Amino acid sequence: MSHNTFGHLFRVTTWGESHGPALGCVVDGCPPGLALTPEYIQAFLDKRRPGTSRFVTQRQEADEVKILSGVFEDDRTGGPVTTGTPISLMIENTDQRSKDYGEIRDRYRPGHADFSYDAKYGVRDYRGGGRSSARETAARVAAGAVARCALGNGITIRGAVVQIGPHAIDRDKWNWDMVDQNPFWCPDAEMAAKWEDFLDATRKAGSSTGAIVEVHASGVPAGWGAPIYGKLDGELAGAMMSINAVKGVEIGAGFASAALSGEENADEMRGGNDGIRFLSNHNGGVAGGISTGQDVVVRVAIKPTSSILTEVKSVTRDGEDVNVRTKGRHDPCVGIRAVPVAEAMMACVLADAKLRHRGQTGH
Repeated sequence: MSHNTFGHLFRVTTWGESHGPALGCVVDGCPPGLALTPEYIQAFLDKRRPGTSRFVTQRQEADEVKILSGVFEDDRTGGPVTTGTPISLMIENTDQRSKDYGEIRDRYRPGHADFSYDAKYGVRDYRGGGRSSARETAARVAAGAVARCALGNGITIRGAVVQIGPHAIDRDKWNWDMVDQNPFWCPDAEMAAKWEDFLDATRKAGSSTGAIVEVHASGVPAGWGAPIYGKLDGELAGAMMSINAVKGVEIGAGFASAALSGEENADEMRGGNDGIRFLSNHNGGVAGGISTGQDVVVRVAIKPTSSILTEVKSVTRDGEDVNVRTKGRHDPCVGIRAVPVAEAMMACVLADAKLRHRGQTGH
């Protein structure tokens, strides 16, 4: 009943708190013989790392990953490979400032998990939110790197921010090459410039804003997932909703499909020398809970950061009315650093789906 583990055959358990000595994960079920180095994992952690621009938290963490188990230096392959045993990964916390949270020790931050954690456990780690902090997602990114190894080079997973606050990208200007060229993971160069001004104003006002992140997985073969209770889109939705601050998930057209006609929403098909091709992808690469071979497309809506400098109405643990503002270093838009996290959760779900498909069908 601990609920710190997800996955079926490719299983991930995360551990640690925001202001503890370290955090990390244990990945169990990874196939043996896969090349895996700290440097490979580190490349993904660097994408999520704090302090990389003025638009994210200024907490300075190197997020240096250490592989504690599950990898062996194989002389036959000339490098470290997975052994098929549990892979334990650790990331040390080095820049905690717990004193910033002294004022909220007995006060609840509205929108945060302070009250709900206290109601459930009767005790809470008020230093940065403890287990409810987005700091926990660093462990997921590390696990996602292992999942990408299990998936192989044929599957590409990439994400982008498509909306910050009320400002959405122009999809006709979508350019994947732009995503790594700005601090927002934005595929629309013109909108990236507008977000810069918008977030500067938000940050200076001591406030925060939400965002929408979109993740695509290409190269996923048809047949992954299962009907009814093992649906691939259901697994994806659950995984994405588990990310801190996510309040909504869409697969493919998502809620927009409710406004479409049956003719518009149908992903029509045609044959050819190269096999079946689809004329649209409103279903986001999943039909009946099973992958179709098209890109798997997921969008997540991320709420504004709850830790803000602006005073808001709240109560103490004793029910006394108070006003609360949160000192410390916080993201004005946590959705920016959610891109590598959403990519990682996509990778973990797909790795699990691959192993489950192989286990059931032998393919």
